[in-house]
Amino acid sequence: MAFGIYSLLEAALLCINAIAILNEERFLNKVGWGSEQNVGGFGEEPGMKTQIISLIKSIRIVMRVPLIFLNAATIIVKLLLG
Repeated sequence: MAFGIYSLLEAALLCINAIAILNEERFLNKVGWGSEQNVGGFGEEPGMKTQIISLIKSIRIVMRVPLIFLNAATIIVKLLLG
């Protein structure tokens, strides 16, 4: 079981899946990372927390459909190649 590029891609897919399934009402609001905490003034540089909240939101919106196909392809490859 070698550590190769496929293992890195699979680990990245699992991390993106983990971010995509985070529920805003159940989890993110409780830890203070909900969208209503994303308040900043005009012209201010966004902080690290604001950037991470934006990254989570964009992953949940943009990667929804591609994740379905990537997960299906990963499952098929695992079934065929073991």
